Amino acid sequence: MKKVSELKVKIFGDGADLAGMLDLARHPYIKGFTTNPTLMRKAGVPDYEQFAAEVLKHITDWPVSFEVFADDMETMELQARHIASWAKNVYVKIPVTNTRREPMYELIRRLSHDGIQVNVTAMMTLDQVREVTKVLRGGAPSNASVFAGRVADSGRDPIPMMKEALEILKDSPTTELIWASPRELLNIFQADEIGCHIITVTNDILAKLPLVGKDLAEFSLETVQMFHNDAAKAGYTLGVAAAVRGAKSSRS
Repeated sequence: MKKVSELKVKIFGDGADLAGMLDLARHPYIKGFTTNPTLMRKAGVPDYEQFAAEVLKHITDWPVSFEVFADDMETMELQARHIASWAKNVYVKIPVTNTRREPMYELIRRLSHDGIQVNVTAMMTLDQVREVTKVLRGGAPSNASVFAGRVADSGRDPIPMMKEALEILKDSPTTELIWASPRELLNIFQADEIGCHIITVTNDILAKLPLVGKDLAEFSLETVQMFHNDAAKAGYTLGVAAAVRGAKSSRS
């Protein structure tokens, strides 16, 4: 089994907790960061720009993605150009469509060919990947985020889709594929095995990295001990005490 240090896929921290991001930045296996308005709201971020300024003050060597939140193309473009001005390591996340199902392909093309590093987000179909590849070809360095975890949530195996997405993106060599929204640590190794460029991973999944390669017999014993200890701490009882004493007495 590969060690984390042997993985070729780049691991990006995904979250909006500043302290957690700065802690991750100290680990050599972290190669970038992504966030989004939902993660920021969940983390209690009160001011978007202030939060971004703090992040970019400390994280200068790795790419960091910040997302627009407008729903019309004109305002989305204004937000994208403003976000791009914050730092050279910023990637601007543009959703593949707005809430009215209107594709943002033309905006993505315009921004990318104006030299703005974009991260096209929320993609879940190969048709979307094909259209995005067309407009990113020849543009600035970019990311294409396919939400493999959400594809898996629908009962579909995301691996064939991610393999095909890699093939499609060969037509845009400046674009890296992101395996987005992973659901378990195994997804990191799956992404690495198929040659995916990047995987975005939340802190709760990254916290499981010490388990990589763990002896499964020991893991089994620790699990049994956990169940036993938690039952004792909870003070659970069953009405079989007399029967147990009787059984022990008869055996003696």
